[in-house]
Amino acid sequence: MKQFVVFGLGSFGTAIATTLVELGHEVLGVDNDEEKVDLLKDILTKVVKVDITDEKVLQELGVKNFDAAIVSVGPDMESSILITIMLKEIGVKYVISKANSELHGKVLEKVGSDRVVYPERDEGTRIARSLIMPNVKNQMELSSRYSIIEIAALPVFCEKTLEELDLPGKFGVTLLAIRRGNQFTFSPTPKHTVKEKENLILVGENKKIDRLITRFKSSEQKKTK
Repeated sequence: MKQFVVFGLGSFGTAIATTLVELGHEVLGVDNDEEKVDLLKDILTKVVKVDITDEKVLQELGVKNFDAAIVSVGPDMESSILITIMLKEIGVKYVISKANSELHGKVLEKVGSDRVVYPERDEGTRIARSLIMPNVKNQMELSSRYSIIEIAALPVFCEKTLEELDLPGKFGVTLLAIRRGNQFTFSPTPKHTVKEKENLILVGENKKIDRLITRFKSSEQKKTK
């Protein structure tokens, strides 16, 4: 079990906080809006209403002891930058900051954020991929360049071995695991034959994942004509 602190309990911060709790971790939610705090008091491990731009308050919360901090303070760029700076100065090991624009993101990176996320852009990317290829079941962006993606085995994959598919060699993506129902096979052997009801969990550069998706989507369309 890990401990996380989430600053800013808008829709993005709340989604992260509640998901982490559902996954079995402890989450401290922090916001200066009493209504938001009240809504989550029975869901998160702990929720507090404080001035999140006050460094003394952050130190009193013991944020240095958390495994990671998520800064999601809405459209206020100045506050998110200030909080990110203070968290790194206090000694928080890993800080994820939400950016509203590319410029905002670059500033956050400059002041020490370990990872910058762009919720609206990332959600747009996920929606676009789901339109291109309904086989996409899940996706997690690791950075602006890399993602982990879970796809249902395409018909062109089925009854072929991983050696025959050669996903790293042909597409530059790496297979992390295969999921069948609730069962996971990590680092499957090259002789594994892909079956219809299996999902492939891949990691790679976004552009290479997109290339794989586009190629096999077009091949499937040709077969149906």
